[in-house]
Amino acid sequence: VQLQASGGGLVQAGGSLRLSCATSGRTFSNYVMGWFRQAPGKEREFVAAIDWSGGNTYYADSVKGRFTISRDNAKSMVYLEMNSLKPEDTAVYYCAASMSKSATMNRVRTKGYYDYWGQGTLVTVSS
Repeated sequence: VQLQASGGGLVQAGGSLRLSCATSGRTFSNYVMGWFRQAPGKEREFVAAIDWSGGNTYYADSVKGRFTISRDNAKSMVYLEMNSLKPEDTAVYYCAASMSKSATMNRVRTKGYYDYWGQGTLVTVSS
């Protein structure tokens, strides 16, 4: 499966952005989808994930209450709505797909859980 993230840009603190990730190649609803981010000089970290139907979502504590992950299986798209952005949210954001048949918080937040990665989209939050 191929993943294409988009929607990044420059935004002031307190602002909002919506990231999108388009997928192609296989049945989208078979995948757990996740978003990760990587700030300069830091390791890639988990942001959010959503299970096959969208019935369960998972968030890093740092974004809980500010970010919302969603998916549209008919369009093979996953989204990350980001509100109340902070300068520390500045990073390259990556979408990822997992073929796993099991989704728990402990699993979806690990990079090794995912089988496919898209290229990143840069989000810059100015203070």
